[in-house]
Amino acid sequence: MDQTLQSGANLQVGACTFRVWAPRAKQVTLRLSARHAPGSPDLDTPMRQEAGGYFSVEAAAVPGDLYSYIVDDNQPLPDPVSRSLPEGVHGRTEVISTGFAWSDGDWRGIPFEEYILYELHVGTFTAQGSFDGVISKLDYLKNTLGVTAIEIMPVASFPGERNWGYDGVSLYAPQANYGGPESLKRLINAAHEIGLAVILDVVYNHLGNEGNYLALFGPYFTPHHKTPWGDAINYDQPGSEGVREYVVQNALYWVREYHFDGLRLDAVQTIHDDSRRHILAEIRQRVNELAVELGRTVCVMAESDENDSRLVRPAQNGGYGMDGFWSDDFHHCIHSIFTGERSGYYQDFGDPAQLVVALNDGYVFQGQHFNFWKRARGTSAKEVPLPANVICTQNHDQVGNRAQGDRATHLFSWAQRRASAALLLLAPHTPLLFMGQEYDEISPFQFFTSYGDERLREAVRKGRKQEFADFAGFAQEVPDPEAESTFLCSKLNWHMAQHGNEMLTWYRELIELRKKHIIHGKRRCHAQLHLGGMFVDVPVPDATIKLVASLTDPRVLPEPQDGWKRIMEAADDKCSVGVYVR
Repeated sequence: MDQTLQSGANLQVGACTFRVWAPRAKQVTLRLSARHAPGSPDLDTPMRQEAGGYFSVEAAAVPGDLYSYIVDDNQPLPDPVSRSLPEGVHGRTEVISTGFAWSDGDWRGIPFEEYILYELHVGTFTAQGSFDGVISKLDYLKNTLGVTAIEIMPVASFPGERNWGYDGVSLYAPQANYGGPESLKRLINAAHEIGLAVILDVVYNHLGNEGNYLALFGPYFTPHHKTPWGDAINYDQPGSEGVREYVVQNALYWVREYHFDGLRLDAVQTIHDDSRRHILAEIRQRVNELAVELGRTVCVMAESDENDSRLVRPAQNGGYGMDGFWSDDFHHCIHSIFTGERSGYYQDFGDPAQLVVALNDGYVFQGQHFNFWKRARGTSAKEVPLPANVICTQNHDQVGNRAQGDRATHLFSWAQRRASAALLLLAPHTPLLFMGQEYDEISPFQFFTSYGDERLREAVRKGRKQEFADFAGFAQEVPDPEAESTFLCSKLNWHMAQHGNEMLTWYRELIELRKKHIIHGKRRCHAQLHLGGMFVDVPVPDATIKLVASLTDPRVLPEPQDGWKRIMEAADDKCSVGVYVR
């Protein structure tokens, strides 16, 4: 089994062992700054070279001391396995204790089929913009709304203080201005105490540019494969063994040291690996082994736009064995039907019959030609259980990657928002909510960064504007990603989520119905499209709940026969929906 992380700074009785993988280096020197002894000079100590490209040294250090590595003749660099970076991604690494007063010893996690996910961004979720701020909302999430798991956007250290998190450059160090390691552990401990699972979004397809010093240590990147961000992470070229272990150990680190209940792997279609054993399969297997060792349920899911059944097929069937993957087609069907948008990837959607396919099969494109890609997209969905499809009507991508970051609150009618929520939460798939949608949040969620490098600042501004070239109707001014106002306007307005908010009540009642009728059912779907009125009828196998929605016609919904009782309804001049039980 995997042991506690060996790289980085590991405290022992009376000393600390420092170990780093630097196969490109001829020599590595530890520079230690003793914060516990103010005024004392930095101490430089040469490190011993070990087999496999590692360097190590033992030195007198205590929690709070700062250190860096001098690799050959380079400037002092932060540790690639920094557990804490209080000075930011360019600063020194902090020696910290890995101990914590956990009180979740009886927590064993929850099964994946019980997940009702709530995605949040730590910096904009509360006014505090911190892990402690999230703690203040846990009771609301669990007991007022009723979700079962929160999914946190990436927290690995990134440049500046404002970022979505996908520009992280130090995979082991929680972002300092969110509260750092101790605060993140408090959050997870508090969530477990009230029965909430916590999932972390991790990024193993690329690292950000500013503060990324890994190439000075070893062959972390390779020009053999290209990604949208440049050279790919090296998973299959010479030297890849150390890179793979760096990433695999990171996945295990979050589960072991922070007690996370699962990981969401970002954009895995951009991970290139021609090895006999794909890095995704290795991550899944190693996490499974650790979960067994810890006696906990730990999930691994992936984000991909490829509709690839290989992600969730068992290893014996040639798959990677993931619990699930983010499945886009359901969202694209709903969005295109309700808004009429046909630009970019929406050009391949808009037919209500596609929504029936997404509900019955999990996703729409199963090898058919996809105009936006100008090639075929997807594989058969027959081997993909419906709960393996993580679906949404909003998420950080689908909201934040619009030019203005506008939400369904501004795009869908009153009844359309209710119908989309009912289709989401009463489908057999695994539902994901994006923070604030449950009470009709009016603030946008826009794209924001805070680079220190002016060249990067200008590049991201230019790139953001170019991103919308394929989307008609987005000619309006794109908010400046570097402006603090872009970040501040994306914060939630929690006063809206007060008692009496009708949308919040609608979501809470749907979640209660899901827990009662859907979660432990057979998890199949029998959606039908009645073309005369464009009705979508979604009964569930146990025949105790039925959803009927008229997506494009405001006519009165027909009452189902045989003793069905309508318990929820919404209608306006755009759409109507009814929920029935018996």
